[in-house]
Amino acid sequence: MMKTAITIISILLVISSTTAGQILTEKQRFDLAAAYSNTHNGVGVLILKGDEVVFEDGRINLGKDLPWILASGTKSFSGVMCAAAIEDKIFTGFDEKVADTLTEWKNDPLKSKITIRQLLSLTSGIDAGEALSVPTYADAIKRVAKYEPGTHFEYGPVPFQIFGEVMTRKLKPRKESVATYLKRRILDPIGMNIAVWRKYEGQPLLPQGAAVTAREWAKFGLLLKDRGKWKGKQIMSAKLLDELTVGSKANPAYGLTFWLNADGIGPSGTSRANISGDIGTKRIADKLDIFMAAGAGNQRLYVIRSEDLVVVRFGAFGDFDDRAFISRLLTGR
Repeated sequence: MMKTAITIISILLVISSTTAGQILTEKQRFDLAAAYSNTHNGVGVLILKGDEVVFEDGRINLGKDLPWILASGTKSFSGVMCAAAIEDKIFTGFDEKVADTLTEWKNDPLKSKITIRQLLSLTSGIDAGEALSVPTYADAIKRVAKYEPGTHFEYGPVPFQIFGEVMTRKLKPRKESVATYLKRRILDPIGMNIAVWRKYEGQPLLPQGAAVTAREWAKFGLLLKDRGKWKGKQIMSAKLLDELTVGSKANPAYGLTFWLNADGIGPSGTSRANISGDIGTKRIADKLDIFMAAGAGNQRLYVIRSEDLVVVRFGAFGDFDDRAFISRLLTGR
């Protein structure tokens, strides 16, 4: 109790200094961000600058031992896997037609037009489904297309399960599965351990199935921050990874499996409202090159290349706001 009181007093003094115009140290700013997180149902914050852990705060030993459910933070593995598959000539590019692989789509007037880019940017027009009712890969490809591809953003698990079926068929001649390809091509080269990845009929749930520790998720963020380079070696194409952070006309705030620093449409399908587990209504910060993987409960993996930062934030729902957290992290305000 005494320690908590001292911490609160220290934070209030820091805020007072900020108001007075004093420039805060990096540690003070990180403390303020962590304090904001903790008072909004945060579980922990981990920050990497360069490739070193420079800040770690948590109610539990989440950074070293305890995996945390990423929820939709899992989705971003699919985007990076797609980039790797293009580099490996499994796909011709992001604009390859899905129907080239799912040949049963070729006679559908809408499905026949859908590209891999539209599938992963959630602009395919396919009925995206609900988070609590995820179909198998085989069932996902049977969902109807409701809109002309590229014209409508709809958030949900179905497009990622469809991507799982596409990858399954693409990898079959190579005698690999979605799980083994992801592990061999992305996870093993960066030494990343997925503690748990839930499966459905033997296939990994691509929209929401992974649980990792903060330090492990930070490795994924580090790969993204350094544009595919790991310990000095380029293990993925920087150009292809850059494509993942380009928004669509239908939703400038969402790239290919990553949320971007732009106004746009949130998971609710309307405006980006600040509600439990949702994404902020406006851009995360002004004039900042930030993007993030995000999941329900306010799980966040922020990548800020201009600041050389990777930030993991784990939470347990609450009224957490990305803008408020990042503002404290970078300016102390």
